[in-house]
Amino acid sequence: MTAMVAALVSLPLTGTAAAAAGYPAAYPVKGDGLTASPLYDKGALPAVKCEEKPVKARNRASVRAYVDGVVGCLDATWEQHLTAAGLPFKKVRVKHYTRIPKNYCRMDVGKDQSMALYCSRTSTIAFQIGKDWLDNPYDLWLADMTAGMYAYHVQNLVGIQEALDKEPYRNKAELAEQVRRASLQSSCLATAFLKSVWPLDRRTKRDWNDLLSLVQGDRAGEPRYYGKTGTIKAWMRRGYAQGDPGACNTWTASAAQVS
Repeated sequence: MTAMVAALVSLPLTGTAAAAAGYPAAYPVKGDGLTASPLYDKGALPAVKCEEKPVKARNRASVRAYVDGVVGCLDATWEQHLTAAGLPFKKVRVKHYTRIPKNYCRMDVGKDQSMALYCSRTSTIAFQIGKDWLDNPYDLWLADMTAGMYAYHVQNLVGIQEALDKEPYRNKAELAEQVRRASLQSSCLATAFLKSVWPLDRRTKRDWNDLLSLVQGDRAGEPRYYGKTGTIKAWMRRGYAQGDPGACNTWTASAAQVS
């Protein structure tokens, strides 16, 4: 599962946040578009039936089909939830690449074999499914990763991304914390989605525990974009326990809770 662990920290950064690095900030986030988004007020996500497609090792077509199927479930869940709440919705676009272009969406695209990036300008998730993901594909991890990418799309739809782009910061450390808050929120929203479609066929509590065991946070000496391993797990547990985007308000959490 080592490839899966490494991939978890390959998630994209959006906007100017991609340049950040540092340590916890000393001031609270103040923007209402972040702390008081209407996304938090509409209750749990609706229960939606989601059928997983089979995944075969070293079979890129099957992995792409699995991801596309999960995106269909995400579209159904979030369309129902957001439209019922009077919030904007549009389906995400999906593009599969053999190699994501270096200048994709003005992002600093890395050299990983596999990655997934969300482009807010085009509402597109770009997937590059390489050998490391194909050799040992764990389908529930793929579902959670895809749901995390989709969560950036939700943040974009409801104005959280726009509010983040406008949120002031005094230094790289404070900007890095804002990036972590956005990333941890995406992790929480992803597992809120998993709760809304659970139990998936033949899935048990052991599958959930296996998924948590793959989580790996920021490594020593690297930019602190995603949070510590324990911090990510805590927000994943919150999302899954409640199945409610309201549990995922990372913007009002203390600095210690997003470390």
